[in-house]
Amino acid sequence: MAGREDFTHEEWTKLGRAPLLVGLAISLADPGGPLGLIKESNAAVKAVLEAAGGDEHGPFVAAVASDVAETLRHRTNPMAGFASRGAEAVDEILDELRVVDRLLVSRTTPEETVQFREWLRVAAQRAAQAAKEGGVLGIGGELVSEREQEMLARLGAIFGAPPS
Repeated sequence: MAGREDFTHEEWTKLGRAPLLVGLAISLADPGGPLGLIKESNAAVKAVLEAAGGDEHGPFVAAVASDVAETLRHRTNPMAGFASRGAEAVDEILDELRVVDRLLVSRTTPEETVQFREWLRVAAQRAAQAAKEGGVLGIGGELVSEREQEMLARLGAIFGAPPS
């Protein structure tokens, strides 16, 4: 099993913030206001906390998630060090997620890669479904907007290739 000792501190940090970045990518794809952002962020955090407390996605994911959960318990920002600004934010997020996928493929077993990718897929899907887009005061709108669906497809393209 791959573990923390197989990665530099910076690489391990990138692995840990990946589920939060997929949630942020969804939020930025179709910004729905502060309440939507909170709901989408909370959905990604919940995916981290659930993975930290279980073995659904395997021991490697649980180890990464446990470290992120511990960071959250100490009220430390798990996104520290990720500085994304303006129109380039989505591109920077996707670039870092591509780095994460390369790390997975090169340093984890094929099974661990699949499990980690599934964890990220779940986090992204939950973020997309966390808040309706386009309604007024929560009335109307769509659960997953077209732009969020497009972002889910972009994320799927990054994490979709089977490990070799």
